[in-house]
Amino acid sequence: MSDENLQPVFQIQRVYLKDMSLEQPNSPAIFLEQEAPAIEVALDVAAEPLAEGIFESTVTITVTAKIKDKVAFLVEGKQAGIFEARNIPADQLDPLLGIGCPNIVYPYLRANIADMITRAGFPPVHLAEINFEVFYQQRLQALAEQQAAAAAPTEGAAH
Repeated sequence: MSDENLQPVFQIQRVYLKDMSLEQPNSPAIFLEQEAPAIEVALDVAAEPLAEGIFESTVTITVTAKIKDKVAFLVEGKQAGIFEARNIPADQLDPLLGIGCPNIVYPYLRANIADMITRAGFPPVHLAEINFEVFYQQRLQALAEQQAAAAAPTEGAAH
């Protein structure tokens, strides 16, 4: 093998909208409300291998808007990207898939969600920038805590 074949490779193959849904359970009456809706945003990030050196990274956002106790709208979008990542050390691959790829995919999702909300007849919701590095670290910490809890013997368990 030549040294060229061992060079790290990272390329975007494709970015695409994988899923988008909109619910307006209280329309048209909700449009008569004067109060501004309370907005809740939920985020999820995932990555999975598709083939040798090819990965799909997804970012899912759910935006729920409520006025009083009524849902004005619920929008869920899943934006994905296919990335080629070869000859990247294992300790760098997971952060690349958990931080780098979502940083590339997320701006597309932000635009698609703002567009969907506007098309639904509501003022656009402009999602804030997300620090995927902090999100990644929080997920690692939560996973470590779950594993520690699972490894700890439970009280009263028969051994």
